[in-house]
Amino acid sequence: MAGVGKLLKQAQKMQKQMEAVQAELSTTILEVSSGGGAINVKINGQGEFQGFKIDPEFLKEDAEFVEETLLAAVQEAAAKAKETSEEAMGAITGGMGGFPGLM
Repeated sequence: MAGVGKLLKQAQKMQKQMEAVQAELSTTILEVSSGGGAINVKINGQGEFQGFKIDPEFLKEDAEFVEETLLAAVQEAAAKAKETSEEAMGAITGGMGGFPGLM
């Protein structure tokens, strides 16, 4: 049973490391620009949007173009946050991210 105790301690250590990484990700702000800087999206490493800035001149463009550009910026920001989170968590889990409850 000594192996089970060691495994439990390793799991507890990994959980503490994951909690620390999650806290760090919540304060990590990623910025994505789209449309030549007309749209700026801020998102944290956990995928929570923190803000948007849209150049007022850009809003004078065709509505469909503005919508497509905004959507592209949001999608890119979400992908960047997901990638950042997966990299940070992968460093802890050693690539075991496919197991339920680890991410």
